[in-house]
Amino acid sequence: MFERTRQWIEVRLGIKEIIDSGLREFYLPRGAGFSSTLGAVALVAFLIQAISGIFLLMYYIPDTAHAFMSVRIIMNKVPYGWLFRSIHMMGSNIILAVLFLHLVVTFYRISYKKPRELTWISGAIMFFLIILFCISGSLLSWNQLSYWSTTIVTYIPTLIPGIGGRIAEFIRGGQYVSGSTLNRFFAFHVAFLPFTLVCMAAFHLFFIGRTGFSTNPGSSPEGDSEPQSVYKREINANGMPFYPDYLLKALVLVMVYLASIFFIMTFFPGLFQPELATVQADPAMTPDVIRPPWYFLAPYQIVKLIPNKFLGISAILILVFIFVFWPFIDGVNERNISKRPLLRVIFILSITVWLILTVWGGY
Repeated sequence: MFERTRQWIEVRLGIKEIIDSGLREFYLPRGAGFSSTLGAVALVAFLIQAISGIFLLMYYIPDTAHAFMSVRIIMNKVPYGWLFRSIHMMGSNIILAVLFLHLVVTFYRISYKKPRELTWISGAIMFFLIILFCISGSLLSWNQLSYWSTTIVTYIPTLIPGIGGRIAEFIRGGQYVSGSTLNRFFAFHVAFLPFTLVCMAAFHLFFIGRTGFSTNPGSSPEGDSEPQSVYKREINANGMPFYPDYLLKALVLVMVYLASIFFIMTFFPGLFQPELATVQADPAMTPDVIRPPWYFLAPYQIVKLIPNKFLGISAILILVFIFVFWPFIDGVNERNISKRPLLRVIFILSITVWLILTVWGGY
């Protein structure tokens, strides 16, 4: 009976054929290590965020009079509500770290070279979408920290001459962060952003399936015209199969990701939840020190350091443009970063400056 059912499904859906062509016949370079699985870990992390977010959505009330208390009820009265909320909150921060490491590894391996320019661009866009997820989601708890952090973040567009004020007003739904802002961020967080991210992830996975994983850093960039079968079977013909080798490595890092969340939940529960996060938002009470979220500290510090605020916001936009379209800016074909001292300096300097600005912005 089971075999007949399996055959009936197989004839109509071709599941075995899909698995064979999409997983077993998809090869990675022989030297692909755990760092190559960071993208898969990020995908699983997003699925965990989606599942925990749906659970929270069942009890959350997107209204300034009830938002803060609904979160408290989730934490204290809903069965396992504290667990789902903690996973969602901790995961939103750790997933950014995973994506950052994924981008760093991709850049270091120079895996953005042809024909994988669109893979890099779609991944960079997904990185910024996750940041928007974090920004919009933080306000939903409606506490002092999230309220004033959002006030800072939504102030930045006002630095753009002419249209900046209108952009900020559109984001806030008014002159200040209010109930309209909460409603807009809620809609953005649970409707627009998930749809956009899923679409972008689909493009990203399609590009990976089309061009395969990048070869070892010491090899030359591939051409533009090889068919899909070349990337899957000929370039890495003696490489590591996607299933089960790659998936098992990815599973190990997924376990590390989950262990990190539970480790922070157990030993450092207040790491991303300082005292201001335990107090309901009060627009009339300005905290002594107001800072944006940690992932926004570097651009915030850039704006603070440049006297002309328009030049500051322009510098950030230029850096974002360079970051997203770097595959087209880097015109050197050499893929071994050890043979490219200038790129190595840019790589080390960029990470160092970003870390310094992040730490500096926290003081």
